[in-house]
Amino acid sequence: MRAFVRSILLTTWVAALALAGPLAAQTELIIWHAYRGAEKTAFEKVVAEFNKSNGSGIKATTLAVPYDAYADKITAAVPRGKGPDIFIYAQDRLGGWVEAGNTIEPIDFYLEDEIVDRFIPTTMQAMTYQDTVYGLPLNYKVITQIYNKKLVASPPKTSAELVATAKKMTDATIGKFGLAYAYNDFYYHAALMNAFGGGVFGDDGKPTMNSAKNLAALEYLMDWFLKDKILPAEPSTALITSLFNDGKAGIVFSGPWFLGEVSDDVDYGLAPLPSIDEAGSPMRPWMTVEGVYIAGPSKHKDEAYEFVTYVTDLPAGKVMALQGRQTPANKKVYDDPAVQADTTLQAFKKQVEVALPMPNRPEMTMVWSPATTAMNVTIKQTASPRSALDQAQKEVAERIAALRQ
Repeated sequence: MRAFVRSILLTTWVAALALAGPLAAQTELIIWHAYRGAEKTAFEKVVAEFNKSNGSGIKATTLAVPYDAYADKITAAVPRGKGPDIFIYAQDRLGGWVEAGNTIEPIDFYLEDEIVDRFIPTTMQAMTYQDTVYGLPLNYKVITQIYNKKLVASPPKTSAELVATAKKMTDATIGKFGLAYAYNDFYYHAALMNAFGGGVFGDDGKPTMNSAKNLAALEYLMDWFLKDKILPAEPSTALITSLFNDGKAGIVFSGPWFLGEVSDDVDYGLAPLPSIDEAGSPMRPWMTVEGVYIAGPSKHKDEAYEFVTYVTDLPAGKVMALQGRQTPANKKVYDDPAVQADTTLQAFKKQVEVALPMPNRPEMTMVWSPATTAMNVTIKQTASPRSALDQAQKEVAERIAALRQ
């Protein structure tokens, strides 16, 4: 029924254009994104193909917005009707923008089964807030295991193998470590937290920062740091990159953004994050999913949806994957022979199969600061894991209460 109604509306719209004749004005869609470099070039190629191929009198125009100001610009401009028709952003802000109102248009009315079936299922979950779909997934990002082939003959598949392999490579006296990653960053720690079955919110939406499962995950991390001694202290991004490029870190847990920093001299490979024997589960990193959203105030919603379906389809996904080095949410992209031959793209696809969407609740913005503090005081041993998580729970609950007042 929904597809039938939409078909009637689109037919009426096309007929209206025909009646308007050749003098009818071309519809311009404004699209905001934050891509740079190869990602920007690939996306603009997709947009150019859309402009050439569509016969509906639609012209898509892109605007690259600096990332640091992007989210605030969306929040300030879009609800006032001063923004684009379409914007691309990760799902972590979705709930907040929905609750703010007049920012993102729900698209359930348009959705058909064949569109939904395009995507890796969890990427569609990321586009859903309170049982309503607000966008289509374009690309995802997730951390995985990146290893130096010269130092690691076979990437570890379990935590026992990881610890054993890392210990053999570690010599803190010369600054050499088996494993290096931003374990003091809550985003990276989420892979362990999720392996233990932990999380940020319960089914009722209340924070669960100090749950028994979260405590078990943090205590386990401290075993890697203090007992097994396989991790460097205070791991900054610069340090991790330096260690890996200098052959002083055998394994790194990171995402596609890290690969651009790897020296050409390093022969590296990618493999799924290991399973945690003590948790009986694989490490399950958070995935962030870039959604393509229709702005609530847009006056061209039907045309915008036509663009949204185009840029998330298979041909566009292949361009974004092979030329933009993105990892598309369209699952059929990975069946393409050229993509199948790309070991990096296939590795991230394999990792995302056990990943979990980062929560898109508006309360998620209340989590980051307390969680970061909890990680830091635990690692610096100025607080126990339990007391650190208890304090984080208290602060998150207080912040959420203030938000709802």
